[in-house]
Amino acid sequence: MAGSMTFAQWGNDLYTGRRSYPIVARRGLWFSIVGALALASVVILLTKGLTLGIDFRGGTQFTLNSVSTTEQSVGVDAVHDVLPEEEPRVAIIGDSSVRVQTVELDAAETTEVTDALAAAYDVDASSIDVSFVGPIWGQAVSERALWGVIVFVVLAAAFMAIYFRAWRMAAAGILAMLCDLLISAGVYALIGWEVTPSTIIGFLTILGFSLYDKMVVFDKVRENTTGVLEQSRSTYAERANLAVNQTLVRSINTSVVALLPVAGILFVGAFWLGAGTLRDLSLSLFVGIAVGAASSIFLATPLDVTLREKEPKIAEHTASVLAARAELTSEGGHDAELAAAAAGRAQLIPGHHQGTTSQPRRRRGR
Repeated sequence: MAGSMTFAQWGNDLYTGRRSYPIVARRGLWFSIVGALALASVVILLTKGLTLGIDFRGGTQFTLNSVSTTEQSVGVDAVHDVLPEEEPRVAIIGDSSVRVQTVELDAAETTEVTDALAAAYDVDASSIDVSFVGPIWGQAVSERALWGVIVFVVLAAAFMAIYFRAWRMAAAGILAMLCDLLISAGVYALIGWEVTPSTIIGFLTILGFSLYDKMVVFDKVRENTTGVLEQSRSTYAERANLAVNQTLVRSINTSVVALLPVAGILFVGAFWLGAGTLRDLSLSLFVGIAVGAASSIFLATPLDVTLREKEPKIAEHTASVLAARAELTSEGGHDAELAAAAAGRAQLIPGHHQGTTSQPRRRRGR
């Protein structure tokens, strides 16, 4: 049908340069949006904070199976009957199980709370599973989780710096991944779900996904910008923008394919079927993958361009290209190569090859 465009054709137009979106040129807008989200996440984390699970803070956990009711208020009232000052965390697991978590209790308090829960949920006290997590164990788990994130970030930075041979690109990638982690943590704190070891595994997984996505985009940026200083048709920013457009479809496809099963686990498994043990992992994965995909497109490469344009050689080359282009424009030139360069896709014009030196052609005088 005339005027219609398929997704495949749209992707092909992006790759060949016939269609281009000024993602890098509008980096100020993306930086403002990410900055606002990051600031909101910090405020949420400082005011509301993360809801740490028993594995991190320590305490006593009661698990009741085959209960007659799964009302959370029943468990809260039962604990209040024994410990009026305690605010227990009651979670529903599946259709007929309840998990109640409190601070660390002594033997007598544990027995009283067990009997109160048994009476409230109409089960035998001997069928209630009781487990304890000490504060030392919780502190050790917290430290290991923190070290896991630190080690991942350091190794990722070293790998990107060695692979791309450019510390600025590695810095841009790491900063983008840290923004992914911060915003994901802010969303998690806003919703108020408990942070468990599964949540930490989810955060490490999304860092890995984010790193992979950014590596693909950066690899295309490196390919497009090789020899950029040896020509005068386009700037580093324009060739980097072309790389983002060329990998846009791949980023969208990869993210959608990754989000679909995670969405199934989160919305079908955790919400509909009530598999509460899955929601800690699935929420962190769902939010992190979505945020990581967006940052790979709108944050990572614009950050790289901003850092690279501070290099004297890149800055001088950019100024030279823009000055030559402005001169031709003021003379009323309609050079096809000039028009293509303005769109950031000059290297795709037939007969020209990336990395070759080519001065913009001047129109002959009348």
